[in-house]
Amino acid sequence: MVLDKIVLKGMKFFAYHGVLPEERVNGQDFIVDIILNLDLSKAGNSDNINDTINYAMIYERVSEIVLSNKFQLIEKLAESICSKVLLEYSNICLITVTVKKPQAPIDGMFDYMSVEVTRGR
Repeated sequence: MVLDKIVLKGMKFFAYHGVLPEERVNGQDFIVDIILNLDLSKAGNSDNINDTINYAMIYERVSEIVLSNKFQLIEKLAESICSKVLLEYSNICLITVTVKKPQAPIDGMFDYMSVEVTRGR
């Protein structure tokens, strides 16, 4: 089991996901958190970016997925992020993606509604 982690927390995007037509027209904020489990010992010893995962590149990939699609479900958004990141980075053992929807169209007071998806090899 790999206990090392890279964490990207609170990535905020304005996008057009949702079941309701107005969500896909008006848009709203989405917050994405990612935890990548992988062996970081080589990078910890070498101090070389090539021995780890460049989290700026992960941010760019997540941004591209969130902003270039209009999914009905945040479950689909989370699954898409997991799939694409795992496909591109073979050294990731496990990925956890949380997609938060702070302005979900629900009457009532809340911080956000969210889904969390974990996938591995």
